[in-house]
Amino acid sequence: MELVYKLIDKNGLVFAFLVVGIIMYLSFLISEKLFRKKIPGVALAVFVGLLLALLGSKKGIADIPLFSGMALLGGSMLRDFSVVATAMGADLSKIKQAGWAGIVGLFSGVFFSFFVGVLLAFLLGYRDIESLTTIGAGACTYIVGPITGAAVGAGSDVIAISIAIGVVKTIVATIGTPLIAKTIGLDNPHSALVFGGLIGTTSGVTAGLAATDPKLVPYGAFTATFYTGLGCLLCPSVFYFALKAFLLKI
Repeated sequence: MELVYKLIDKNGLVFAFLVVGIIMYLSFLISEKLFRKKIPGVALAVFVGLLLALLGSKKGIADIPLFSGMALLGGSMLRDFSVVATAMGADLSKIKQAGWAGIVGLFSGVFFSFFVGVLLAFLLGYRDIESLTTIGAGACTYIVGPITGAAVGAGSDVIAISIAIGVVKTIVATIGTPLIAKTIGLDNPHSALVFGGLIGTTSGVTAGLAATDPKLVPYGAFTATFYTGLGCLLCPSVFYFALKAFLLKI
C-alpha cells in the first residue's frame, strides 16, 4: 500500500484523471440503468463533483493529499485550455449569424440578472446603493460582483455575498442546462450563442453546454465571456447611477 501511495503521489494528475473517469463511468451507468437517461449522466457527475468539493476546507477534495492532483485538473488553466481546444471546431459564420439576437441577449441577460440581484438584496434588508449594486452585480457573475463592489466601495461582507450568489448561479447553470436543453431548443450554435449571452456565467455555461453537446461549448462561451466584460462595465457605472437616481426619487 505504501508503494501504491507513493506512485499516486508522484502521478497526482494521472490519478485525478482516473478518478474523474470512474465517476463519469458510474454516473452514466446510473443514468442509464436507474434513471433511464431522463437525468443526463454528466449532470450526475457534476453533482457528485460538487459533493466531493465539500470534503476539503479550501480546495475541496484536493486538500486530501491522495487527491492533490485534482487541484490542477480542476484549475482554471485546464478549464480554459479545454474551451480553447473546443473552439477549434467553431464555425465563424455561425457566430456572425447570431447578429442582433446575440447582442440583445447580452444586454437583456445582464440587466435581468442585475435586477433580480437588487431585488434579492432589498428583500434581505439592504437599503444602501453600494450594497444593492454589488449584490445585483454578483447575480450577473461571481466575477462582476467583487469588481463592482471594489469600485463602489461596498463592504467585504457584501462582496462575499455577491460572490456566493454568483457561485450558486454557476452551479444551477451547470446542472440545469442539460436538463432543460431539449425543452428550450438548445441544440444548435445560434441558440447556444443566445443562451451564453442570457446566462452569462462562463463556467456554468461552459460546463452545462459540455454536458449537453460539446460542440456547442465555444458558441456559448463566446457570448458568456462578453457578458462578464459587459457586466463589469455597466454595473459599477450605468446601473449604479441609474439605481441611485431611482432611489432618490422614492
